Amino acid sequence: MVDGKKLAVEVPLPSVLEDDDAETERSERLQLGEQRSSQTEVDDVRGPKDQRSSPDSNVRDGGEGQGEEEEEEEHVTSDEDYDTDLELGGEEKEGYDLTGRTCYLKACEKLQVVPASYFLQNMGNSELSMVHHGLGPQGTKALAVPLVTNTSILRLNLRDNWIEGMGGAAIAEMLKENCYITEVDLSDNNLGDSGAAAMAGMLKENGTLVSLNLSGNHFTDRSAEHLGSALLTNTKLQHLDLSYNTLGERAGQCLGDSLSESLGLRSLSLAWNCIRGRGAELLANGLEGNVFLRKVDLSFNGFGKEGAIAVGRALKENCVLEELNVSNNRIPPVGAIHIAMGLKVNKTIKSLNIGRNPIQNAGCYGILQSLQENPESAVEVLDFFDITVNQDFDDLYTSVKETFPALRVNHGGRIGTFRKAKA
Repeated sequence: MVDGKKLAVEVPLPSVLEDDDAETERSERLQLGEQRSSQTEVDDVRGPKDQRSSPDSNVRDGGEGQGEEEEEEEHVTSDEDYDTDLELGGEEKEGYDLTGRTCYLKACEKLQVVPASYFLQNMGNSELSMVHHGLGPQGTKALAVPLVTNTSILRLNLRDNWIEGMGGAAIAEMLKENCYITEVDLSDNNLGDSGAAAMAGMLKENGTLVSLNLSGNHFTDRSAEHLGSALLTNTKLQHLDLSYNTLGERAGQCLGDSLSESLGLRSLSLAWNCIRGRGAELLANGLEGNVFLRKVDLSFNGFGKEGAIAVGRALKENCVLEELNVSNNRIPPVGAIHIAMGLKVNKTIKSLNIGRNPIQNAGCYGILQSLQENPESAVEVLDFFDITVNQDFDDLYTSVKETFPALRVNHGGRIGTFRKAKA
C-alpha cells in the first residue's frame, strides 16, 4: 500500500502540476483505488496557504471530478502561491542585477580573463581605485561593460594598468554612455596616440566628466591635435593633466589655439614635455586670451628666452590666472625681466614658481621689485627654489614685506656681497 501522506505531498507542488506525464500517472493511480489521505493529513502537509487556495476545505484530493482538479491546479499555480525569492533565480534574476556583477562575470568569461575580486567587492562604492592591478587591454574591456550602466561609481582610478589603446578605447566608449562618473585617472597606461584619439572622441560627447588625468601615456604631437579639437567642443571638463608625455612644438601650437577659445578648463598641466621654441610662444599666446584658466603648470619644458617673453606678455593681458609654474625651463635673466614686466600690471597672480632656472640674483631681484611697483598685486608666493640671492635681495624683500605682509618667498640661500674694505 502506498503511504497516503506521500501522495498528498505530490499533489500541490507546482513542478509536478506543470509536468503532463506526472499528472497522467497520478490520475491512473487514483483510478486504481489507492488509499486517499485524510483531510487532516492533507492540511498538515499543505499548510495554511494551500488551505486558502482550496475552494472547499472538506473536499479531499482526487475525490472530485476533472473540473475540480483543474480548478485546484489554477489555485496552486497562481502567483500568490510562489515565493518571490525563488523567482529571482536563473535568467530572471539578471534583470534585477543593478550592480552589473553578472554581466561582468559573463564579459570576463567571454574575453577569457580572470575576474577582479576587488572590483566585485567595490563596484557599489562611490570611488573605485584599481591602481597597479595589471588589468591589461582585455581586463579593461571586461571592466567597462558593467560600468556603462553603473550608477554608484563617481570617481574612477585605473592608473598604471597598461591598458594601452584598446583598453583606452573601451573606457572612452563607456564614458560616452555613463553619465555619473565625474573624475577619471588613466595615467601611466601607455594609451599612445590611438588612445588619445579615443579620449578626444569621448570628450566631444561626454557632458559630465570634470577631471581627466592622462599623464604618462606616450602622447605625441599627433595626440595634441586630437585633444586640441576636443577642448574646443567640450565645456564641462575643468581639470586636464597631460604631463609626462612627449608633446613638442606642434603640440604647443595646437593646444595654444585651443586654450585661447576654451570655455571650460580651470587647470591644465603640461609639465615634463618637450614644448619649446615656437611652440612655447604659441602656447603662451593662447594663455593670453584665455579667461577661464586658474592654474597652469608648464614646468620641465624648454621655454627659454622666447617662451619667457611670451609668458610676460600673457601676464599683462590675462586677468584670471592665479597660479603659474614655469620652473625648469632654461629661462635666462632677460626672460625673468620680461616676466617681471608682466607682473607689474597683473592683478590676479597669487603664486609664481620660477625656480631652477638660470635667472640668477638679477632675475629674482627684478621680479620682486615688480611687486613693489604694483600695489594692486595679488602675489602671495614667489618660489625661486635652488637659486641663490644676495644681501640686496634680502633688503628689498624686507621692504616689500611692509606692503605685502602675507608674501612668502622661497629661494636657494643667500650669498655674501663683495664690499670694499673700509680704510
